[in-house]
Amino acid sequence: MVKPLTFKGDKKTKKRKRLDVEDKFGDGDGEGSTSTGKEVAASKPPGADAPVDDDSWVTAEASGDVIGPIIFVLPSDTPSCMACDSTGKVFASALENMIENDPSTAEPHDVRQVWVANKVFGTETYTFKGHHGKYLSCDKYGILSATTEAVSPLESFNCIPTADTPGTFQIQTFRDTFLTIKPPTSSKSTALPETRGDGEAITFNTTLRIRMQARFKPKLKASKEEKAREKISRKELEEAVGRRLEDDEVRRLKKARREGDYHEQLLLIKVKNKHDKYS
Repeated sequence: MVKPLTFKGDKKTKKRKRLDVEDKFGDGDGEGSTSTGKEVAASKPPGADAPVDDDSWVTAEASGDVIGPIIFVLPSDTPSCMACDSTGKVFASALENMIENDPSTAEPHDVRQVWVANKVFGTETYTFKGHHGKYLSCDKYGILSATTEAVSPLESFNCIPTADTPGTFQIQTFRDTFLTIKPPTSSKSTALPETRGDGEAITFNTTLRIRMQARFKPKLKASKEEKAREKISRKELEEAVGRRLEDDEVRRLKKARREGDYHEQLLLIKVKNKHDKYS
């Protein structure tokens, strides 16, 4: 089950606005209460590896990573991501939460920027549900919207890693076109592009970065579970054996938990304990 969505703080030298959308996303399927709140939290230093916790955001590197809450970082001059409002209108939204203005470190500050990705069972395609519970869709004209509650080919997309740009994707529609941006018509430096689904070829404008929560990334999730298995106190080990343990026995059992034969080693120590008792 997908856990509630929360956001983490930025580095100490630059505070970011934070959005708590636990009530908004509930169990991660896009449905739930509409209440939200903002918070400012402490942060990590730039360049540090993302900790494997519930609220850190990392870059998806492979199509298999794309699951749970994500944001689509657009290849625009002004850092932005794809968002939708409560009516289902899809638009580019300016990014505020970045380290040193680097889009590859982007995190959302607005619930409208977050999509929940899920793989369609039995296929290699994905759906993206907005904060209001409706799915991203692309019609035959390349117009994007998020107004439907059911999944059809219009709401199904392929996530294709970009061959020469690691950490980026081409989001392909069922008509073999790509999500893309159309440069803004305004000359203002802060002008944002139009988001569309009619890109006919892979270009810079179709190359999107996907940021996701670390706890859903398979490799990081597996690492967290492995560390949890390894973590056990001497007291817990002694309670499992039923007596005080020598230092080498503690090391032996902890090593067994890492290597996967904990129960076998625990049984051997218990058997040894019985032999020593009756010898």
